Amino acid sequence: MRGFLLIFTIGVCQLVMPPYIYAQIVDADTLKIKDEVVEEKEAHSPRKAAIYSAILPGLGQAYNRKHWKIPVIYAGFGAIVYFIDWNNENFSFNKTAYRHLTDNDPETNDFQKIEAIQYYDLNNPTHFNNFKDGLKKRQDFYRRNRDLLIIGMVLFYGLNIIDASVDAHLFDFDISDDLTMQWQPSMSNIRNSIVYGVNIRFNL
Repeated sequence: MRGFLLIFTIGVCQLVMPPYIYAQIVDADTLKIKDEVVEEKEAHSPRKAAIYSAILPGLGQAYNRKHWKIPVIYAGFGAIVYFIDWNNENFSFNKTAYRHLTDNDPETNDFQKIEAIQYYDLNNPTHFNNFKDGLKKRQDFYRRNRDLLIIGMVLFYGLNIIDASVDAHLFDFDISDDLTMQWQPSMSNIRNSIVYGVNIRFNL
């Protein structure tokens, strides 16, 4: 009888112990999974793109991987700077010519470098006044163009920052083929009347 009880007890333990051990292993693995830190992919930052472009125009575009925009930006800045300098030189020249014309000093005669002077007789008071007014208008024209171009360069700088920020916002935007709109004509029979329409389907 005692031998039977011993064998029965051992058999019961063998039946009970494996699931218990397995449960412990599963619990340990579960805890291990819970303790793992899931690394999230860093989002593309519009703020960083804007700051980079503010520090150095084109740097934000490089951050957005829109490298083709960098030469466009610098070509734009180069063109604006060139015309600012060109208008400033013409403004300075006409300002000096106006001063030389009106200072009554025969040694200062930069106004004679202007090609249009051949059509004026400066000994004639009317011609003299017309030529002087022309120099004044040319000063104002080149100065206004120069100032507008400076404002334009500031706006272009701001546009460079806005462009980088917008591109960064759209960097992770899904533009795959699944995002499509399909349409086709349709014909339906409603109350014994044929109705024509259009079926539109969006794949999101």
